[in-house]
Amino acid sequence: MTKWDYTTDVLVVGSGGGGMTAALVAKQAGLDTLLVEKTEAYGGSTALSGGGLWIPNNYLLKQDGLDDSFEKARTYMANTVGDRIPQDRQDAYLKNAPEMVEYLVANSQVRFHRSKGYADYHPERPGGMVDGRALEASPFDGRTLGEDLDQMRKGDIEIPAGLAFTSSEFNKLGMIMSTWKGKETAVKVGLRTIYNMIAGVKYITLGGALIGRLRLSLKEANVPLWLNTPLKELIFEDDAVVGVAVEREGRPMNIRARKGVILAAGGFAHNQAMREEFQQGPVNHEWSSANKGNTGEAIQLGMKAGAAVDLMDDAWWGPSSMMPDGTPMFHVGERSYPGGIIVNSAGRRFTNESASYVKAVHAMYENNREDAQSVPATFIMDHRYRSKYIFGMLFPMQPIPEEYLETGYIKKADTLEELAVKCGIDPQGLVDEVKRFNEFARKGVDEDYRRGDSAYDRYYGDPTVEPNPCLAPLDQPPFYAVTMVPGDLGTKGGLVTDANAQVLRGDGSPIAGLYAIGNNSASVMGNIYPGAGSTIGPAMAFGYVAAKHLANGRIQPIGPLPEPKSGLSDGQKLAIGGGVLAAAAGLLWKLTSRKK
Repeated sequence: MTKWDYTTDVLVVGSGGGGMTAALVAKQAGLDTLLVEKTEAYGGSTALSGGGLWIPNNYLLKQDGLDDSFEKARTYMANTVGDRIPQDRQDAYLKNAPEMVEYLVANSQVRFHRSKGYADYHPERPGGMVDGRALEASPFDGRTLGEDLDQMRKGDIEIPAGLAFTSSEFNKLGMIMSTWKGKETAVKVGLRTIYNMIAGVKYITLGGALIGRLRLSLKEANVPLWLNTPLKELIFEDDAVVGVAVEREGRPMNIRARKGVILAAGGFAHNQAMREEFQQGPVNHEWSSANKGNTGEAIQLGMKAGAAVDLMDDAWWGPSSMMPDGTPMFHVGERSYPGGIIVNSAGRRFTNESASYVKAVHAMYENNREDAQSVPATFIMDHRYRSKYIFGMLFPMQPIPEEYLETGYIKKADTLEELAVKCGIDPQGLVDEVKRFNEFARKGVDEDYRRGDSAYDRYYGDPTVEPNPCLAPLDQPPFYAVTMVPGDLGTKGGLVTDANAQVLRGDGSPIAGLYAIGNNSASVMGNIYPGAGSTIGPAMAFGYVAAKHLANGRIQPIGPLPEPKSGLSDGQKLAIGGGVLAAAAGLLWKLTSRKK
């Protein structure tokens, strides 16, 4: 008989968005719940992300009068995911995802707003939406977490000047040199930053806002969270999982879970051996933007217990560059801005640069040949692009740090031929390709890869550039180049689960007491990325599903949803007022200085 050191009803392994949601719903259903995290910080890859959730038919769409439904979303998934994933699992997602959002808004500190205008990634396919189904967590004051704020996982890349912006605002910031909306957003973000410094507010956005809101909700629900507690073994009795062996602060412990264990520990993004075993090369875990703790132990333990796996060859890919310090930079909007292209070693384009990031990396691998390598590929931009748009952490007109040039992270040349030589790509091939591309840009039609045809492409495009917001000639030297590798936000493959998030054996039978969600499970999205938030949305939705199944459906009821807020908050009013005063003081100082 196993000697138990701790007993609970539900044990959740992993503290990302999915694990936190599962733990909260289970505890609010009256089940004793414990959340364990193997690293020193909570939040997982969710905390490092943009914090988006792809939630079809959500209540905020309805509030805005937009047409969506279960049937419409089902049609869209049929034309994207297809039959790669069983229909009952897709339906479980479409039913429970909007319900999960309403549950959290009614029963926790979590609040969402729409990423307005952010199109589905394939909006022209049947059931797709140009205005999109993406949600993101509303900004959050981290002071409410007290000392727990310091234990939230932080990213390796620091946002310049302490700026705090949402995903929606970042899209507009990209147009700071082009549109009044971009300038207005820059002022708004700047004023907010000033207010934060003056008032001492710890304003958190993106994935941090989602994790912060969930962490506060867990604290209020008295759900214990154990950090530095890695999973070591699954413990079975009569073919059912009844608990786990962990190591807490270096001491072995056995934890009994009377109802079940939910694996929410992420994928195997940083397990190089597993990546080489299951994925197409070249592949390197250092290219991944996922949480460093994603090393696949939970998946390996599931496989050891007889669980089936699927989609192990795939990931939530995205073209990325490796910063001088070795940190990967995941590139999204930069690929859509006009005046930049991605080429292979022959100097030729091989895909629509503006396509969704998963699709772009699939194209990198599919077109990778010995005579025309696209892994890695090279991003080329001209001086006009560099002057107008954000690239990584570089804002328009910002001088390029010497470190970037000295290390070769960014290569610079006065001619395309010289740039090609520095990059190790065919000079004549690049010159010919840029000439061809420039003709397309002037006409506004990409005859090779249809860049800018999709509403998704145009979301990050420059609306002031006509006739195609994603196309502009590369004809203003100097020219710049950055190496692009197939990075990712995490791996997509994992344990096969059913519509209740129960882990399945190879014969299709469930392993009693064992559930898997998020990147511990094979994605409900198959080999595609239907829309922004297709990682976190399913993780949280199936966390909700698993908890509901463990509670036999008897979860806390969804109460009335809060009314949508209108107008400015007191903090925003103070920020604007302070900004106006600061601007007035600056103007007065300038006038006084001139007189002197």
